[in-house]
Order: sequence, then structure tokens, then C-alpha cells
Amino acid sequence: MSRSFSEDAYKAANEPKELVITPGANHIDLYDRVDLIPFDKLEAFFKEYL
Repeated sequence: MSRSFSEDAYKAANEPKELVITPGANHIDLYDRVDLIPFDKLEAFFKEYL
């Protein structure tokens, strides 16, 4: 369900926004599987927009 919730939130969000799908990862993986978390994308987005 997490992906569908994320896609709905993405559609409802204003710009700037970026939806990142991590192939092979599930919702729980992105809490503690640091090898799967796309830190580079997160850092670039926050540096540009915050």
C-alpha cells in the first residue's frame, strides 16, 4: 500500500516535487537498508529547494 499512498500524495502535492521509486525495495527496507536509500537524490533535492 505504501507505493499507492506515495503516488496519491505526489499527485496532490505542489511543485517542486519528485517521486523516487527504489527498485527492489519495500517500505520497511527504506527505514534501515542504507544501501538502498537514494541519499544522493534526497540531498540534491533538499539542497536545491530548502
